[in-house]
Amino acid sequence: MNILISGGGTGGHIFPALAIANAVKERVPDAKILFVGAEGRMEMERVPAAGYDIVCLPVAGFDRKRLWRNFGVLFKLWRSMRKARKVLRDFRPDAAVGVGGYASGPMLKEAQKRGIPTLLQEQNSYAGVTNKLLAAKANRICVAYDGMERFFPASKIIKTGNPVRKNIVSLNISREDAKRQLGFNPNRPLIVVVGGSLGARTLNDSMKQAVDGFLKSGASVLWQTGRLYIDECRRATAAINDPNLQVTDFVSRMDLIYRAADVMVSRAGASTISEIQLVGIPAILVPSPNVAEDHQRKNAEALASRHAAEMILDRDCAAQLPEVVTALLRDPQRREQLAANARKMALPDSDEAIVTELLNIISA
Repeated sequence: MNILISGGGTGGHIFPALAIANAVKERVPDAKILFVGAEGRMEMERVPAAGYDIVCLPVAGFDRKRLWRNFGVLFKLWRSMRKARKVLRDFRPDAAVGVGGYASGPMLKEAQKRGIPTLLQEQNSYAGVTNKLLAAKANRICVAYDGMERFFPASKIIKTGNPVRKNIVSLNISREDAKRQLGFNPNRPLIVVVGGSLGARTLNDSMKQAVDGFLKSGASVLWQTGRLYIDECRRATAAINDPNLQVTDFVSRMDLIYRAADVMVSRAGASTISEIQLVGIPAILVPSPNVAEDHQRKNAEALASRHAAEMILDRDCAAQLPEVVTALLRDPQRREQLAANARKMALPDSDEAIVTELLNIISA
């Protein structure tokens, strides 16, 4: 069995893609899996590191502000379509999976032209442009939220949830032990601020103003800045000589982070939200305004409307973050309510459910 998986660009696309690939290998150990990503994007590093082969397409996104630049984008799209056809000829997939991102469009479009069964995995509560364009000819569309009929044909939709990294849900230790392993005092509440691999400017700027107050209130702070902002954030905290503060650009043990955190502050990417739901953690979501169709705000609202997370709009973060975090730390009942309601929204074993759908469309 040959399975092609296409898409990427962000961890929110790549982690689900890898989880699906791993689940395929568990179910069909001799299956061959080939990834197709976009040239220069993070999947070109992350996928080989996970042990899978990947082919890159020279595709790029359209520039909506500087339209004259799109002549080059159209040429790259044409080249990508040609390369996608060659990939299909050489690999001969039994099915193609699209997880969103630049490469997913031309790759799955060519697969659909050749009658190859296709499955789309939509992580967000507001569907991405690529998946919306591919939906009409897709065999199955796996989603994580209710109400996706407004984007996709209802007959093709299966609610499976978003696949997450296995170690996120398999770690079974106490919050105190997780804090110790991370180097924190187990008797102090821990605030975790996660800005993603690249970082989030708003979260970092807000934390520069708030971090000293959090520490003085008796909390510990783990502040993940992202690699673009680590130097300036370390300079901003150079005068704070407190062992209860850790400032880092990247966190490799997110499983420990989720277990240790008393309060988490994060953007509202789909994968992060799925992990928050599965672990059950009190979260403050600050959706990024710089994403297509403002989908992070819609993701966050899906939780906030069910009292499964707090939400602060990006423009209000600097003013509201200290108050909202402090109020949560002082209110263990509210924290438990948020965590419990988040757990109610979780859809476990999403990767296995998606692979079941994938095998079904192959055998149909």
